[in-house]
Amino acid sequence: MLHLRLIVPADQTDEVVRTVERTVGTTHLAVVPGVARNPQGDLVLCDVAREAGDELIGSLRALGIDETGSIAVENIDLSLSSRADKAEAEAPGEGADAVLWEHLTDATHEESTLSVTYIAFLTLATMIAACGVVLDNAILIVGAMAVGPEFGPLAGICTALVQRAPRLAWRSFLALIVGFAAAMALTVAFSYFMDSTGLFTEEQLKADRPNTGFVYAPDWFSFVVAVLAGSAGMLSLTSAKSGALVGVAISVTTVPAAANAAVALSYGDLEQTWGSTEQLLLNLLGIVLAGTLTLLVQKFLWARQRERTAAKSGGV
Repeated sequence: MLHLRLIVPADQTDEVVRTVERTVGTTHLAVVPGVARNPQGDLVLCDVAREAGDELIGSLRALGIDETGSIAVENIDLSLSSRADKAEAEAPGEGADAVLWEHLTDATHEESTLSVTYIAFLTLATMIAACGVVLDNAILIVGAMAVGPEFGPLAGICTALVQRAPRLAWRSFLALIVGFAAAMALTVAFSYFMDSTGLFTEEQLKADRPNTGFVYAPDWFSFVVAVLAGSAGMLSLTSAKSGALVGVAISVTTVPAAANAAVALSYGDLEQTWGSTEQLLLNLLGIVLAGTLTLLVQKFLWARQRERTAAKSGGV
């Protein structure tokens, strides 16, 4: 269940209440007149099943409540109410499968903003991965994958393509390109420093690396992994039952490749640099394509679900 807290201008309260009441899957409606001060208006509270949340939020935005008042949405971890159970049963579909498009757009906007913290995390992840590829150490690669924040901009691009939001697309693209460029440039400097101390050597880079050799050898298998990772990451982002380790699956094909390209460039190994760059670009493309297709399928399925619900309601 979701909890909505609305500040509504007094002259729109009745219309908002009617909108809430006619939305299938809502309950616990309460109106407290005149208590809001900034902005001024009435306080309207209600709970709604997650699978009906996107429809209700869209209807409230169509009334302009996000401009004349406010719409705040919170997840309810526990709700002991037979009315809530009834609302969930009446709402179409399953809550775990529901996509809250407004929440998705807001979340990807925040995660895809180019910031010092974002670049710092991506740079640290790339440097850790650089140590992993030179030492052929799978543990360090996993550590780097856990730190990498690059799925935020990738998800932002997918969301922007589906929602036709050019500003979000540009912001996400800028964060992705500038972030990786900065991380790789700093990792080149890091590689020079490690080489000067004798911790990195060219022989280590060119030796057989059974655990990390895949990062500079792009093939169709790499693309398949990227597609699977992109779908898994987007489902995790949109689902109520997201997995904490999905970020690792996303980073497996991006951060290590960027790190290997940076280290190889520091030694002038253009073959590995180009191979790793191809691997990085191929997998970024695969993740974006898979994430976008996943969102399109989800959007189509929920549109069909709404049509069936509307037809059923009209026939009753």
